[in-house]
Amino acid sequence: MLAALHDRDGRGRFGGRARLGIPGNADDWASVARQLTEGLVKGSERRGALPESIVAFLCQDPKDGESAREVMERLRPLAQLLRTACGALDVPVIEALCISDGRFWSYCCPSAQCCPSDGTPMGLPGTSVLAAAATYAGLQIRGSLREFRARLIPWETAAALEQESALNAVSMALIPRILDDESRTVVATETLDLAHRVMRRFADSTSAAGVPGGSGVSPVSGATSVSGALSADLRDDELLCHDEAATLILGLQDRTTRDRAAEWMEGAEAGPALRLWRALARRCVGPYGEHAAAPLTLAGWVAWSSGDELEAREALAMALGADPGYLFARLLHQACNEGLDPESIRRCLRKERVDRAGAETIASSASSASSASSASSASSASSVDAGGASGAASTPSTRVASRRRRKPRSTGSAEGRPGSRPSGTAGTRRPRSTADGSPAPEAPTRAGDGTGGGTRSRRGAGRHGTKQGET
Repeated sequence: MLAALHDRDGRGRFGGRARLGIPGNADDWASVARQLTEGLVKGSERRGALPESIVAFLCQDPKDGESAREVMERLRPLAQLLRTACGALDVPVIEALCISDGRFWSYCCPSAQCCPSDGTPMGLPGTSVLAAAATYAGLQIRGSLREFRARLIPWETAAALEQESALNAVSMALIPRILDDESRTVVATETLDLAHRVMRRFADSTSAAGVPGGSGVSPVSGATSVSGALSADLRDDELLCHDEAATLILGLQDRTTRDRAAEWMEGAEAGPALRLWRALARRCVGPYGEHAAAPLTLAGWVAWSSGDELEAREALAMALGADPGYLFARLLHQACNEGLDPESIRRCLRKERVDRAGAETIASSASSASSASSASSASSASSVDAGGASGAASTPSTRVASRRRRKPRSTGSAEGRPGSRPSGTAGTRRPRSTADGSPAPEAPTRAGDGTGGGTRSRRGAGRHGTKQGET
């Protein structure tokens, strides 16, 4: 960790801080030192104050069979790289300390009387005036980094084999659906619904147990208490099935799904969400270690949003350890180290949630209107079909009746046959004349034609005579 120091008007004060997990590979130390130093110095410049100096802290517990002094010697090259990187930016490192196994060493002090080779023991926790004041103020005593990591590292028990088998089985069915554009949205919805159900399950178990604020999570700050952390994690592990954990771990590998899950960052959702992301990180066993980057990043984000920067930095550092190229973790880790306010990110996530809810409401209204319109159209079509059948049946008779009404009727006696002319002069047509004015000769009447037949014959003769006259 790097801490910036400012000295204004002769009054020294701490400024920004930047923290990053120590990479296990020494070849990465140079780039890590440069990245950490640039983040702290440039972040301080953006806030309007370039640090006058920097203090470096290298904290790591001994490995199995390793002493604290050996840790100090092993990390000495990293301390030199940090001092060089800060000097390149014209900010000196006035002190570099290694802290391991309850003792500390200085890389800058050459005096054996001041800094003995075996290190200087640190004060016992809770014995200082500051510790007493913090206790009086109601602040909780936090655990060590090892205790934080224990809540996030993958299982190494016999249950890890069962979880790995569940991950193998679920991945065969779920990954093809995630890669398919049509079913991807459905998988995202299923994943978020399952996560929400598990969160409610965690919250209900907490209420039943009578633990306020969630499993070891303060309802105000999100701080994790040391006491009861192990039993709380074990209770969460029992509430989460292997298949459910596998489905959630694989579903969160989709970036859109992960970003929507990041919206559970405050209020009553923050505590159960943090517990869920911790539980999922513990389930990324065996070859699925890289999959832990998503739940670890979400755990770090919720912890930071809840005010717990210590766990946030540790979870984000572990996420980068699982996948160094995980961009979401890198951005959050840099923002947290530079001391930025997480409220700016919360505002963006709140707006995204509100906009999506509005779009879903509009889509639902449009769907309802479309359904109502379709139902109305179907009802109208049924009415038209029913009316059209009767109309089609009645139209011909109406037209026939109309034609019958328009047909000329006889002016004679009603006793005659319809359409025939009555006998007598009243019903006899006047013969047409020829061109010279003489009446045209009558054509002989066919037997049985009656008067009507003769009339048609005379009409034909008249037309014939008229044509001859015109010629």
